[in-house]
Amino acid sequence: MVFVALFVTVVLFGMVGITLSNLVLFPRLRLPPSPAQRNNDEKDILTQKQVSGIEALAGLSASRTDRLKARFQGEGILRREIRDDDEMLISILMPARNEAAVIGDTVRRMLAQTYPRFELLVLDDHSTDGTAEIARAAAGGDARLRVIAGEALPAGWGGKNWACHQLAGAAQGDWLLFTDADTLWAPDALAAVAAEVESTRADLLTVWPTQITVTWPERLVVPLMGLVIIGYLPIFMVHYTPWSPFAAAMGQCMLFRRTAYDAIGGHTAVKGEVLEDVALARRIKSARLRLRMADGNRLISCRMYNDWPGVRDGYAKNILSGYGSLPALALATIFHWLVFLWPWAWLVAGNWLLETGSWRLPVAASSFQLPAWPWWPALLAGGGITIRAVTAWFTRQRVRDALLMPISVLLMTVIAAKSAYWQIRYGGPVWKGRVIRQ
Repeated sequence: MVFVALFVTVVLFGMVGITLSNLVLFPRLRLPPSPAQRNNDEKDILTQKQVSGIEALAGLSASRTDRLKARFQGEGILRREIRDDDEMLISILMPARNEAAVIGDTVRRMLAQTYPRFELLVLDDHSTDGTAEIARAAAGGDARLRVIAGEALPAGWGGKNWACHQLAGAAQGDWLLFTDADTLWAPDALAAVAAEVESTRADLLTVWPTQITVTWPERLVVPLMGLVIIGYLPIFMVHYTPWSPFAAAMGQCMLFRRTAYDAIGGHTAVKGEVLEDVALARRIKSARLRLRMADGNRLISCRMYNDWPGVRDGYAKNILSGYGSLPALALATIFHWLVFLWPWAWLVAGNWLLETGSWRLPVAASSFQLPAWPWWPALLAGGGITIRAVTAWFTRQRVRDALLMPISVLLMTVIAAKSAYWQIRYGGPVWKGRVIRQ
């Protein structure tokens, strides 16, 4: 038991370090400047056209003009005139299967974006609820929307992966933005994403939307995704190392440079993957391309599920693929019991778990004494709650729900059991009427 206590202590200290570093380094989407602000900021800045006029009036030689331009650029005086048709064309790609409840609102929000150059492609994946008709009606004849009828699912392909592959093939833009039908975009969100990808020069920018949670199952389970990203995954390692284990992505918002998407094989390379977003991010890293992440900061949001069956099945669909195998899933479940449940058991049970209130370990020729019950388990239990609370604060969730972290772990155990049952009984998760074999 002493070694369990030491193990949990080391793990929590590591999580504290990762969380603190991510609080400082993890980017957030920011509102882009308005046209009025942009014009005001640039009112004293010379444009290329104005410099050309100076050149003509002064009769400067080509070499002197080049030196003048270089000097102006170095001092931040010279800028390029920016017009709407200078902005990159972004193809927004949205697979949809039986999304009648949300597709209308999503399409209207996407078409209301302030970013000037985009097209919106919705692939109707054999819906039976009128998804395509609702999407067209919501657009009101806006030519930027195209609704595509999905082709039959080939053997070996996951449904969403096949839909995204078809969307990429139909897209006209040099930038491919994959998003979901239930993901909500504020009017300036696309402009913020475009600004972020331009400033970071990313080949893949993935944004973690602010999750909307209403019912208790949502509140207790969905924010754990933020806990994993902020508490387990150092953003520095994601951005600046080539190692694929430090790759992550969120399928609700993935913006690819088309050349990078093609270079890694697109969705064809991950056609059978359940967590295709993570698999694509790993391929980006393996190809030595630039992966960047950002927090949606309420500009992009999503309510993934509405009730406990939705939460349970949605997370059960992905969790086994995330860990890779049933033994790994079992080990991960035990790991979370130890880190987030065991300190509470020790705190409640008292001395007998460690046989004494204090104990000694030999270190070289001497020994040191560590405090045991109740201070040590109280610190460990409080540490787990604090990490959950801090990550909830950063991802715009309810901080007070962190007090129920032990219940969250038990719910995740039920979800892991459901995933294991699907794998043993069907060979993979069951989702939207299809078995996703893995």
